[in-house]
Amino acid sequence: MTEPAYVAVDWGTSSFRLWLIDRAGQVLAERRSDEGMLAAAKAGFAGVLQSHLKAVEAPAQLPVLVCGMAGAKTGWVEAGYVDTPAPLSAVLKQAALVPGETRDIRILPGIAQRDTRAPDVMRGEETQLLGALGLEAAGEALVCMPGTHSKWVRVKDGTVAHFSTFMTGELFSVVSRETILSLAVAGADDAEDVASFKAAVKAAYEAPAFAANLLFTARSRQLLFGGTPAAARETLSGTLIGVELAAGLSGTVPKAGITLIASGRLAMLYRLAFDALSVTVRPIDADEAVRRGLSMAAAAIWTT
Repeated sequence: MTEPAYVAVDWGTSSFRLWLIDRAGQVLAERRSDEGMLAAAKAGFAGVLQSHLKAVEAPAQLPVLVCGMAGAKTGWVEAGYVDTPAPLSAVLKQAALVPGETRDIRILPGIAQRDTRAPDVMRGEETQLLGALGLEAAGEALVCMPGTHSKWVRVKDGTVAHFSTFMTGELFSVVSRETILSLAVAGADDAEDVASFKAAVKAAYEAPAFAANLLFTARSRQLLFGGTPAAARETLSGTLIGVELAAGLSGTVPKAGITLIASGRLAMLYRLAFDALSVTVRPIDADEAVRRGLSMAAAAIWTT
Protein backbone atom coordinates (compact mmCIF):
# COMPACT_ATOMS: atom_id res chain seq x y z
CA MET A 1 0.00 0.00 0.00
CA THR A 2 1.28 3.48 -0.89
CA GLU A 3 2.34 5.52 2.12
CA PRO A 4 1.36 9.19 2.49
CA ALA A 5 4.13 11.79 2.31
CA TYR A 6 2.27 14.92 3.40
CA VAL A 7 -1.11 16.61 3.64
CA ALA A 8 -2.03 19.49 1.32
CA VAL A 9 -4.72 22.00 2.33
CA ASP A 10 -6.38 24.82 0.39
CA TRP A 11 -8.09 26.89 3.12
CA GLY A 12 -10.23 29.63 1.64
CA THR A 13 -12.54 32.20 3.16
CA SER A 14 -15.59 29.94 3.03
CA SER A 15 -14.23 26.58 1.87
CA PHE A 16 -11.81 23.91 3.07
CA ARG A 17 -10.14 21.29 0.87
CA LEU A 18 -7.65 18.68 2.09
CA TRP A 19 -5.71 16.01 0.21
CA LEU A 20 -3.58 13.17 1.55
CA ILE A 21 -0.68 12.90 -0.92
CA ASP A 22 1.96 10.21 -1.52
CA ARG A 23 5.55 10.74 -2.66
CA ALA A 24 4.57 10.47 -6.32
CA GLY A 25 2.06 13.30 -5.89
CA GLN A 26 -0.98 11.02 -6.11
CA VAL A 27 -4.09 11.69 -4.04
CA LEU A 28 -4.77 8.96 -1.49
CA ALA A 29 -7.74 10.62 0.22
CA GLU A 30 -9.69 13.86 0.00
CA ARG A 31 -11.90 15.98 2.26
CA ARG A 32 -14.05 19.02 1.43
CA SER A 33 -16.21 21.19 3.68
CA ASP A 34 -17.53 24.72 4.17
CA GLU A 35 -15.25 25.21 7.20
CA GLY A 36 -13.34 28.08 5.62
CA MET A 37 -11.46 30.79 7.48
CA LEU A 38 -14.64 32.50 8.74
CA ALA A 39 -16.00 29.29 10.29
CA ALA A 40 -12.62 28.01 11.50
CA ALA A 41 -11.85 31.31 13.24
CA LYS A 42 -14.83 30.60 15.50
CA ALA A 43 -14.46 26.85 15.85
CA GLY A 44 -10.63 26.85 16.10
CA PHE A 45 -8.26 26.17 13.21
CA ALA A 46 -6.37 23.39 14.95
CA GLY A 47 -9.56 21.53 15.83
CA VAL A 48 -11.00 21.79 12.32
CA LEU A 49 -7.77 20.54 10.75
CA GLN A 50 -7.42 17.70 13.25
CA SER A 51 -10.94 16.43 12.55
CA HIS A 52 -10.14 16.10 8.86
CA LEU A 53 -6.71 14.58 9.49
CA LYS A 54 -8.38 11.97 11.67
CA ALA A 55 -10.97 11.26 8.97
CA VAL A 56 -8.25 10.44 6.40
CA GLU A 57 -6.18 8.55 9.01
CA ALA A 58 -3.13 10.77 8.56
CA PRO A 59 -0.15 9.51 10.64
CA ALA A 60 0.60 11.61 13.71
CA GLN A 61 3.89 13.07 12.44
CA LEU A 62 2.82 13.64 8.82
CA PRO A 63 3.60 17.26 7.79
CA VAL A 64 0.86 19.59 6.55
CA LEU A 65 1.20 22.38 3.98
CA VAL A 66 -1.55 25.01 3.78
CA CYS A 67 -2.30 27.78 1.30
CA GLY A 68 -5.04 30.39 1.32
CA MET A 69 -6.81 32.50 3.91
CA ALA A 70 -5.59 30.49 6.91
CA GLY A 71 -2.46 32.63 6.48
CA ALA A 72 -4.31 35.95 6.58
CA LYS A 73 -4.03 38.45 9.41
CA THR A 74 -7.42 37.24 10.67
CA GLY A 75 -6.54 33.59 9.98
CA TRP A 76 -4.64 30.97 11.95
CA VAL A 77 -1.09 32.31 11.63
CA GLU A 78 -0.23 35.33 9.51
CA ALA A 79 2.00 34.14 6.68
CA GLY A 80 2.78 37.59 5.27
CA TYR A 81 3.28 38.46 1.61
CA VAL A 82 5.86 38.35 -1.14
CA ASP A 83 5.86 41.76 -2.82
CA THR A 84 5.55 42.29 -6.56
CA PRO A 85 7.45 41.86 -8.75
CA ALA A 86 7.20 38.45 -7.04
CA PRO A 87 9.12 35.41 -8.29
CA LEU A 88 6.92 32.37 -7.70
CA SER A 89 10.02 30.64 -6.30
CA ALA A 90 10.01 33.19 -3.44
CA VAL A 91 6.63 31.87 -2.28
CA LEU A 92 8.28 28.52 -1.50
CA LYS A 93 10.88 30.12 0.73
CA GLN A 94 8.61 32.11 3.04
CA ALA A 95 6.20 29.53 4.44
CA ALA A 96 5.21 30.34 8.05
CA LEU A 97 5.52 27.60 10.69
CA VAL A 98 2.46 27.17 12.91
CA PRO A 99 3.79 27.23 16.50
CA GLY A 100 2.69 24.95 19.31
CA GLU A 101 1.74 21.98 17.13
CA THR A 102 3.19 18.46 17.46
CA ARG A 103 3.36 18.02 13.68
CA ASP A 104 5.09 20.29 11.15
CA ILE A 105 2.38 22.60 9.79
CA ARG A 106 3.32 25.42 7.41
CA ILE A 107 1.30 28.10 5.64
CA LEU A 108 2.39 29.61 2.33
CA PRO A 109 2.48 33.41 1.99
CA GLY A 110 0.33 35.46 -0.36
CA ILE A 111 1.45 38.11 -2.83
CA ALA A 112 1.06 41.86 -2.27
CA GLN A 113 1.07 44.68 -4.81
CA ARG A 114 2.20 47.72 -2.82
CA ASP A 115 1.28 50.26 -5.47
CA THR A 116 -0.63 53.27 -4.12
CA ARG A 117 -2.46 53.58 -7.45
CA ALA A 118 -3.44 49.90 -7.60
CA PRO A 119 -2.98 48.22 -4.19
CA ASP A 120 -3.91 44.55 -4.27
CA VAL A 121 -3.41 41.22 -2.49
CA MET A 122 -3.89 37.53 -3.19
CA ARG A 123 -3.85 34.40 -1.04
CA GLY A 124 -4.19 30.92 -2.49
CA GLU A 125 -4.05 32.06 -6.11
CA GLU A 126 -0.23 32.23 -5.96
CA THR A 127 -0.22 28.47 -5.33
CA GLN A 128 -2.50 27.87 -8.33
CA LEU A 129 -0.17 29.99 -10.46
CA LEU A 130 2.78 27.92 -9.26
CA GLY A 131 1.01 24.69 -10.19
CA ALA A 132 -0.27 25.97 -13.53
CA LEU A 133 2.86 27.72 -14.81
CA GLY A 134 5.75 26.17 -12.88
CA LEU A 135 8.85 27.92 -11.59
CA GLU A 136 10.75 28.25 -14.84
CA ALA A 137 7.96 29.42 -17.15
CA ALA A 138 9.58 31.46 -19.91
CA GLY A 139 7.85 34.32 -21.64
CA GLU A 140 4.72 36.20 -20.67
CA ALA A 141 1.37 34.82 -19.54
CA LEU A 142 -1.91 36.60 -18.86
CA VAL A 143 -3.87 34.51 -16.37
CA CYS A 144 -7.58 34.76 -15.56
CA MET A 145 -8.64 33.12 -12.29
CA PRO A 146 -12.44 33.38 -11.82
CA GLY A 147 -14.02 33.28 -8.40
CA THR A 148 -15.79 35.27 -5.74
CA HIS A 149 -12.91 37.69 -6.22
CA SER A 150 -11.51 37.04 -9.70
CA LYS A 151 -7.82 37.65 -10.33
CA TRP A 152 -6.14 38.73 -13.55
CA VAL A 153 -2.39 38.17 -13.30
CA ARG A 154 0.43 39.07 -15.63
CA VAL A 155 3.38 36.72 -15.19
CA LYS A 156 6.71 37.18 -16.95
CA ASP A 157 9.47 34.57 -16.80
CA GLY A 158 8.11 33.02 -13.60
CA THR A 159 7.58 36.36 -11.84
CA VAL A 160 4.22 37.95 -10.97
CA ALA A 161 4.60 41.43 -12.41
CA HIS A 162 1.11 42.85 -11.85
CA PHE A 163 -2.39 41.68 -10.93
CA SER A 164 -5.91 42.99 -10.43
CA THR A 165 -8.83 41.74 -8.36
CA PHE A 166 -12.44 41.95 -9.57
CA MET A 167 -15.33 41.35 -7.16
CA THR A 168 -17.38 39.73 -9.94
CA GLY A 169 -18.64 36.69 -8.05
CA GLU A 170 -19.52 38.62 -4.92
CA LEU A 171 -21.29 41.32 -6.93
CA PHE A 172 -23.34 38.68 -8.74
CA SER A 173 -24.40 37.21 -5.40
CA VAL A 174 -25.41 40.58 -3.96
CA VAL A 175 -27.15 41.90 -7.09
CA SER A 176 -29.10 38.69 -7.70
CA ARG A 177 -30.23 38.36 -4.07
CA GLU A 178 -30.38 41.81 -2.52
CA THR A 179 -31.68 44.13 -5.27
CA ILE A 180 -34.87 44.47 -7.29
CA LEU A 181 -33.24 42.21 -9.88
CA SER A 182 -33.83 39.30 -7.49
CA LEU A 183 -37.44 39.38 -8.78
CA ALA A 184 -36.23 38.72 -12.31
CA VAL A 185 -34.15 35.67 -11.38
CA ALA A 186 -36.53 34.19 -8.79
CA GLY A 187 -37.24 30.56 -9.56
CA ALA A 188 -34.46 30.18 -12.13
CA ASP A 189 -33.75 26.53 -12.86
CA ASP A 190 -30.46 24.95 -13.86
CA ALA A 191 -31.12 25.40 -17.57
CA GLU A 192 -28.45 27.49 -19.27
CA ASP A 193 -29.39 30.25 -21.70
CA VAL A 194 -26.13 30.48 -23.64
CA ALA A 195 -27.48 33.02 -26.13
CA SER A 196 -28.54 35.46 -23.38
CA PHE A 197 -25.22 35.00 -21.59
CA LYS A 198 -23.05 35.62 -24.66
CA ALA A 199 -25.14 38.62 -25.72
CA ALA A 200 -24.74 40.15 -22.26
CA VAL A 201 -20.98 39.52 -22.28
CA LYS A 202 -20.56 41.26 -25.64
CA ALA A 203 -22.76 44.22 -24.68
CA ALA A 204 -20.88 44.83 -21.43
CA TYR A 205 -17.47 44.31 -23.03
CA GLU A 206 -18.27 46.87 -25.71
CA ALA A 207 -19.79 49.43 -23.30
CA PRO A 208 -18.57 48.75 -19.73
CA ALA A 209 -19.51 52.30 -18.67
CA PHE A 210 -23.15 51.27 -19.12
CA ALA A 211 -22.86 48.33 -16.70
CA ALA A 212 -25.50 49.61 -14.26
CA ASN A 213 -27.93 50.19 -17.12
CA LEU A 214 -27.21 46.81 -18.72
CA LEU A 215 -27.88 45.04 -15.44
CA PHE A 216 -31.35 46.59 -15.21
CA THR A 217 -32.27 45.21 -18.64
CA ALA A 218 -32.50 41.79 -17.00
CA ARG A 219 -35.73 43.07 -15.42
CA SER A 220 -36.99 45.53 -18.03
CA ARG A 221 -36.61 43.06 -20.90
CA GLN A 222 -38.45 40.42 -18.91
CA LEU A 223 -41.31 42.81 -18.07
CA LEU A 224 -41.72 44.11 -21.61
CA PHE A 225 -40.85 41.14 -23.79
CA GLY A 226 -41.05 38.11 -21.51
CA GLY A 227 -38.22 35.69 -20.88
CA THR A 228 -37.28 33.09 -18.30
CA PRO A 229 -35.68 33.65 -14.90
CA ALA A 230 -32.72 31.65 -16.25
CA ALA A 231 -32.29 34.16 -19.09
CA ALA A 232 -32.33 37.01 -16.56
CA ARG A 233 -29.74 35.23 -14.43
CA GLU A 234 -27.47 34.72 -17.44
CA THR A 235 -27.88 38.40 -18.34
CA LEU A 236 -26.66 39.41 -14.87
CA SER A 237 -23.78 36.96 -14.97
CA GLY A 238 -22.80 37.84 -18.54
CA THR A 239 -22.91 41.57 -17.83
CA LEU A 240 -20.64 41.35 -14.78
CA ILE A 241 -18.21 38.98 -16.50
CA GLY A 242 -18.22 41.16 -19.63
CA VAL A 243 -17.24 44.21 -17.58
CA GLU A 244 -14.44 42.20 -15.97
CA LEU A 245 -13.16 41.05 -19.37
CA ALA A 246 -13.24 44.62 -20.70
CA ALA A 247 -10.71 45.54 -18.04
CA GLY A 248 -8.72 42.32 -18.09
CA LEU A 249 -8.25 42.37 -21.86
CA SER A 250 -7.51 46.08 -22.06
CA GLY A 251 -3.76 45.54 -22.12
CA THR A 252 -1.55 43.44 -24.38
CA VAL A 253 -2.77 39.85 -24.78
CA PRO A 254 -0.02 37.25 -25.36
CA LYS A 255 -0.11 35.43 -28.70
CA ALA A 256 -0.89 32.19 -26.85
CA GLY A 257 -4.06 33.80 -25.49
CA ILE A 258 -5.40 33.68 -21.94
CA THR A 259 -4.50 31.03 -19.37
CA LEU A 260 -7.80 30.24 -17.64
CA ILE A 261 -7.50 28.57 -14.22
CA ALA A 262 -11.00 27.51 -13.20
CA SER A 263 -13.25 24.58 -12.33
CA GLY A 264 -16.90 23.63 -12.60
CA ARG A 265 -19.56 26.11 -13.70
CA LEU A 266 -17.16 29.06 -13.58
CA ALA A 267 -14.85 27.32 -16.05
CA MET A 268 -17.78 26.78 -18.40
CA LEU A 269 -19.04 30.37 -18.13
CA TYR A 270 -15.67 31.99 -18.71
CA ARG A 271 -14.90 29.74 -21.67
CA LEU A 272 -18.24 30.82 -23.18
CA ALA A 273 -17.40 34.45 -22.43
CA PHE A 274 -14.01 34.27 -24.13
CA ASP A 275 -15.57 32.42 -27.04
CA ALA A 276 -18.13 35.21 -27.44
CA LEU A 277 -15.21 37.62 -27.86
CA SER A 278 -13.16 35.23 -30.07
CA VAL A 279 -10.31 35.14 -27.52
CA THR A 280 -8.06 32.07 -27.43
CA VAL A 281 -8.00 30.28 -24.06
CA ARG A 282 -5.75 27.64 -22.51
CA PRO A 283 -7.88 26.03 -19.76
CA ILE A 284 -6.35 24.54 -16.61
CA ASP A 285 -8.39 22.88 -13.85
CA ALA A 286 -8.16 24.94 -10.64
CA ASP A 287 -8.13 21.92 -8.30
CA GLU A 288 -5.32 20.28 -10.22
CA ALA A 289 -3.37 23.55 -10.29
CA VAL A 290 -3.53 24.10 -6.53
CA ARG A 291 -2.59 20.48 -5.81
CA ARG A 292 0.41 20.70 -8.15
CA GLY A 293 1.44 23.99 -6.56
CA LEU A 294 1.22 22.54 -3.07
CA SER A 295 3.20 19.46 -4.22
CA MET A 296 5.96 21.66 -5.63
CA ALA A 297 6.07 23.66 -2.42
CA ALA A 298 6.12 20.53 -0.25
CA ALA A 299 9.02 19.11 -2.25
CA ALA A 300 10.95 22.37 -1.88
CA ILE A 301 10.31 22.61 1.88
CA TRP A 302 10.78 19.03 3.05
CA THR A 303 13.28 17.53 0.60
CA THR A 304 15.84 20.36 0.48
